[in-house]
Amino acid sequence: MRAIIASGKLISKLETVNDMERYIKDILSARVYDVAIETPVHEAPGLSRRLDNRILLKREDMQPVFSFKLRGAFNRMSGLSREAAARGVIAASAGNHAQGIALAGNALGIDTTIVMPVTTPGIKVDAVRNRGAQVVLHGDTYNDAAEYAMGLVEEKGLTFVHAFDDKAVIAGQGTVGVEILRQYSGELDAIFVPVGGGGLMAGMAAYIKYIRPDIRMIAVEAEDSACLKAALEAGRRVKLSQVGLFADGVAVNQVGKNTFAILRQCVDEVITVNTDEICAAIKDVFDDTRTVAEPAGALAVAGMKRYIQMHQAREQTLLSVVTGANVNFDRLRHIAERAELGESREAVLAVTINEQPGSFREFSQILGRRNITEFNYRYGSPDKAQIFVGVEVARGSAGRAELLAELSEKGLVAHDMTENEAAKVHIRHMVGGRNQSVANERVFRFEFPERPGALMTFLDLLGGRWNISMFHYRNHGAAYGRVMVGIQVPASDRKAFDAFLREINYPYREETDNIAYQTFLGP
Repeated sequence: MRAIIASGKLISKLETVNDMERYIKDILSARVYDVAIETPVHEAPGLSRRLDNRILLKREDMQPVFSFKLRGAFNRMSGLSREAAARGVIAASAGNHAQGIALAGNALGIDTTIVMPVTTPGIKVDAVRNRGAQVVLHGDTYNDAAEYAMGLVEEKGLTFVHAFDDKAVIAGQGTVGVEILRQYSGELDAIFVPVGGGGLMAGMAAYIKYIRPDIRMIAVEAEDSACLKAALEAGRRVKLSQVGLFADGVAVNQVGKNTFAILRQCVDEVITVNTDEICAAIKDVFDDTRTVAEPAGALAVAGMKRYIQMHQAREQTLLSVVTGANVNFDRLRHIAERAELGESREAVLAVTINEQPGSFREFSQILGRRNITEFNYRYGSPDKAQIFVGVEVARGSAGRAELLAELSEKGLVAHDMTENEAAKVHIRHMVGGRNQSVANERVFRFEFPERPGALMTFLDLLGGRWNISMFHYRNHGAAYGRVMVGIQVPASDRKAFDAFLREINYPYREETDNIAYQTFLGP
């Protein structure tokens, strides 16, 4: 009998089939509809026309808590013994799982406690409290909150309900797959599902692959939190050293043990997407539904678009699960800025032009009928001017390449900044000329918890040892703030400065050699 590896041990194919059949039974008997609704499958006409495929959206953003998470939470909690229910439930979450637990507790008459990081936006904290849960704010990250929650489990005898790595939670999430096959019985080529810890994809894939093995199940991850991809490549679960937080709903550093046992058998392909592609997908969902999906909620749509491009898919029927719409209003500015980049409809360039009257007009004439979306400039030298410019181009990287070639033919030196994170997040807002007197400047991008005191902690540790020569911070409505800072560090202080970087323990990246910094701000 052929053997397969699952959950880190060797098991037989027969045992695996039996495990799957147990999951199917649990999914079909899952108790979710006391609180959840059967969400519709909608066609996305705009995306369908543009992508030359039939695009369907499973609208889990329409649930009472604007997310699929209440399915698994309610299924798990409804199965508690009378004694366990009387003691109460605890969970750690920064958002959607917390709201699902709170709603389930309210419906079942179970006391619930949610431990949330202190960085959690107030809108999410208030939403959980308004549903009757007790909120405890602790730590800067989900891991801090989870560790504290487990301490309360021991202290008070509470039942911990995991956000994804729990068989009853997986079964509850699997009801999304049951609904899809009941609602759409026609030809369906692929289903795209976002993956963080893997609970939704595990439940859906177990059911759909059992009933319709012909449908491809495509997992979509944010490229800066791709824990399933890393696990599949390694053949075992691995922990990522750090994860990006833009798509906070899938910001998980390790796929679940129970979920991985299913995913490694049932997932046909893993696709990763970047922040710009996610923002573009949020805009796509809005254009077709007039709903603003959260970043994790639009992740599957972003992955579907990448899949179509990679495989040159045409005239297929593709379904993406829109998993949630709990987005902070103050994040919309950042999302809108990045959406055009994600569609490859805007090229962001650094261009050198002559420092003389009429140069900008001449540059515009070269662009022809292309629309200029942004123009940043300050006098730098008597002869040459460095401009930071955004230009609308034809969709796709070919549009940028064509524009760069045209500028080169006209004798202009241009650098493509469209994929340069430091340029897009910071430098485009800082263009202001050089300072020739700055010596020993090193430039870094830092991420720190978006909470009171985080900036002072940074400055206190930096102290008066080194001079800050440049500083840029912009609030993006996320749990983590992003700073670009220039610090004058003499060569003799390198060891001491490296010790400071270890002590501050904020994720960072040095950008001293970044072409965007060198072009616009470097000494």
